[in-house]
Amino acid sequence: MAEDTKAVATKQQNIKDLILSDGAKKQFAAALPKHLSPDRFIRIALTAVTKNPKIAECTRESLFSCLLDLSQLGLEPDGRRAHLIPYGNKCTLIVDYKGLVELVINTGQVSNVHADVVCMDDSFVYNKGTIDTHSIDFKRPRGDMYAVYCVISFKDGTTKTEVMQKDEVDAIRKRSKASGSGPWVTDYNEMAKKTVFRRASKWVKLSPEQRDVIEKDDKHQFEPIVEAGKPVVSMPQEIDSPKKQEHDEVMAAEIVDAFKQAKNPTEREKIKADNQANIDALPDALKQWVNEAFSG
Repeated sequence: MAEDTKAVATKQQNIKDLILSDGAKKQFAAALPKHLSPDRFIRIALTAVTKNPKIAECTRESLFSCLLDLSQLGLEPDGRRAHLIPYGNKCTLIVDYKGLVELVINTGQVSNVHADVVCMDDSFVYNKGTIDTHSIDFKRPRGDMYAVYCVISFKDGTTKTEVMQKDEVDAIRKRSKASGSGPWVTDYNEMAKKTVFRRASKWVKLSPEQRDVIEKDDKHQFEPIVEAGKPVVSMPQEIDSPKKQEHDEVMAAEIVDAFKQAKNPTEREKIKADNQANIDALPDALKQWVNEAFSG
């Protein structure tokens, strides 16, 4: 037991030495945007390794690749917007909804992103590409949700709006590998807002690195972003063995994302209870990460 503990400590120290090396710091500094310092980025990366010792079991190459991707995106592995997930001996990167919104804000083009659902008893008027009215009477039940929208406000004063009907959201949900579990079941409205945000993001000029992150998430959960002249290819719904890792990562991220967006302790406890069977079925590393997110 003592030898095992010593071996884990040695691996963890080797990973930390890699992150603290001058070569790594130079590469982080070259990739990071001006608002993030290499020292802060390294400190947060070291914290992530300390909080999850299983990261030390990952190959140095896979971890360093994730950290370089994050530095290029201008995000930190803080467990709120981006997550380092060990899967076997490979470190994988998951950027959640808040991180993706931050990517859009960090382009410098966008001043605000707002998404909301529309219910039967709301007052809602959508006219010629703009939302003239959306008012809610919080003194009474809002009724069933029937639409969702996202408004992106640009710094030049213009706005772009996307509205989707519930049946459009449901059609995309059916293509999700986690459509029958996790937040699609427990937090449908939040997933609907996440879906319409994806569609609205096509109005933002993203770097190739930023677009890669969004398109990877689209591949797992949502419809692909359409580019002129390129056909849309539907993703298969069934999950085969080589894709199980991706499915598990997506489901774990969705559960954590829903938990962090819950408005009160009662909602958080409900999310935990509703997803317990799915959490128990996850690999140990992902299960540990989800439980740490719950306790943190």
